[in-house]
Amino acid sequence: MPTLGNPQHTIEIIQKYKFTFQKKFGQNFLIDTHVLDKIILAAGVTKEDMVLEIGPGIGTMTQYLAEAAGRVAAVEIDGSLIPILKETLADYDNITLIHDDILKVDIRALAEKYNGGRPIKVVANLPYYITTPIIMGLFENNVPVDNITVMVQKEVADRMQEGPGSKDYGALSLAVQYYAEPYIVANVPPNCFIPRPRVGSAVIRLTRHPVPPVQVKDPALMFRLIRASFNQRRKTLQNGLNNSPELPYSKEQIASAIRQMDLAPAVRGETLTLEQFARLADLLTAVPQEASGTDPL
Repeated sequence: MPTLGNPQHTIEIIQKYKFTFQKKFGQNFLIDTHVLDKIILAAGVTKEDMVLEIGPGIGTMTQYLAEAAGRVAAVEIDGSLIPILKETLADYDNITLIHDDILKVDIRALAEKYNGGRPIKVVANLPYYITTPIIMGLFENNVPVDNITVMVQKEVADRMQEGPGSKDYGALSLAVQYYAEPYIVANVPPNCFIPRPRVGSAVIRLTRHPVPPVQVKDPALMFRLIRASFNQRRKTLQNGLNNSPELPYSKEQIASAIRQMDLAPAVRGETLTLEQFARLADLLTAVPQEASGTDPL
């Protein structure tokens, strides 16, 4: 089977199977071999590794991964791509093809079955509409992951690595940075895909922290505080927290915690660091509360 990184081969496969791109799945197939090489290199894939690929499409990156890794588990939601993948990946015996929704797959069980429970590497060209749920799901569910190297919308990649004070800094920045070290590997223009997306993309590697960079007694509460503070960016931190239905604290309790941190009453949430949100959570943990929920974003 010829390498699919070549645009001509990609077009031939699409035409042979009369494949129709599904907008609901956000399908854009990568056709640039230089970008493919950068992704494999950034992920640090070796023959010792098991790689989970999310959304293999017609198998373009899967072929590259199979050459570099010991084992590849490729999860594809679109049933019309399964016959194509069976053809394009027929020459490889180290690929497990799974027709399923990645949000419903037991990734921990996959890692146990094919990698003895050791940390896996995740590589994906992610549909823009589902980027955050997939990445946060991998982190929150304590899946054994070494790193996640993904193609995402450039704007989303920028948000993941931003710090306090930037307009792109937000709940996603803090959530990602709590779990991993983000590094943008490459910016990828629209002409590297079939069909061309309307926006630029970027490859970002998220290297899992062995332990979180901040210690916090109740991470779920910290994420509720983060979410509340960015839901109303124009408001002060105090008002944002006070207006949140997720938080049971009185205005006085919130004001007291902010004072204990030596912050001005008019401080905005977008200026706080991850460490400061952790401290605020710890101060409020001592206050009786009735709120519940663990979803970071």
